[in-house]
Amino acid sequence: MALVFIESTSTDPAFNLALEQYLFDHMNPGNDYFFLWQNDNSIIIGKNQNTVEEINSSYVSAHGIKVVRRLSGGGAVYHDLGNVNFTFIVNSKSYSGIDFGAFTSLIAGALKKLKVPACVNGRNDILADGKKISGNAQYVKQNRIMHHGTLMFRSDLETLTHALNASESKIQSKGIKSIKSRVANISDYIEESMGIEEFKSFLVSYLSEMAALVPYTLSEQEVEGVMELKRRVYDTWDWNYGRSPRYNTVKERRFEGCGEIRLYLYVSQGAIEEFHAYGDYFGVKDAAELSALLSGVKLSLPDLAEALKTIDVGQYFHNLTREELMEFLLE
Repeated sequence: MALVFIESTSTDPAFNLALEQYLFDHMNPGNDYFFLWQNDNSIIIGKNQNTVEEINSSYVSAHGIKVVRRLSGGGAVYHDLGNVNFTFIVNSKSYSGIDFGAFTSLIAGALKKLKVPACVNGRNDILADGKKISGNAQYVKQNRIMHHGTLMFRSDLETLTHALNASESKIQSKGIKSIKSRVANISDYIEESMGIEEFKSFLVSYLSEMAALVPYTLSEQEVEGVMELKRRVYDTWDWNYGRSPRYNTVKERRFEGCGEIRLYLYVSQGAIEEFHAYGDYFGVKDAAELSALLSGVKLSLPDLAEALKTIDVGQYFHNLTREELMEFLLE
């Protein structure tokens, strides 16, 4: 068995996810591929998830964490430069459904060689002492399999916890919620000192014992193809947020000088459908009028700012500023 081996030099999550899809859709389908990559601080959302339900929006924004949706299902995961990602793209004429075993067992075997007590759980994770050290997902099309996973080698677990800790608003959704698992770093289980580059080299060496790895560098034309896909899909708000399912969220806050506002917000495809406001606030105009004015507006700061630029928010919520309303809607 031979695997075409590609290692990305980019840490941009949008580029790497575009590259992964490009390998799957456009490279020689007669070949099998092994792709090794790292992303800078980012949250990677599962295909079927409601983005805003999975992230702590205010924390993500304050810390410059990118949010990008991937092709495969499963839960949201946090990536940083202490994390290593791997992808297998293979053909299987007999493939009948999602099956993680062959790939997760291979990776677990590599970790065991480093004396990490790795084991595969019943679904799609690799655990060590009951703690998650690797999450995996798959995408299948026309008997071709993309299996990818994370390897938390030395990730910032505190940032991971905050970034994936959605706010306390009561969200009701048809999206799939991530399972909040206990997590750990692989480096904690390795007796000898090992850096992340050495860890990546070890993985490549281990796989070389199982299959012939054939290094490959993308041509300029192929890189441009990846960049075009990145611009068209993975850089867009519509892909990363707009694919989120319809949901209800109840937002509640007391504003100094305004009072308590409880907002029942209905969103579809990442845009406001309507909201109903309740509370002990005062307003000259009915908030239902403001709801109608914002219907169809995307839940993003630029779109809200544009929609509200000529609206006196204080007419609907006395002493509430435009900026406070936008922050409230986006939290």
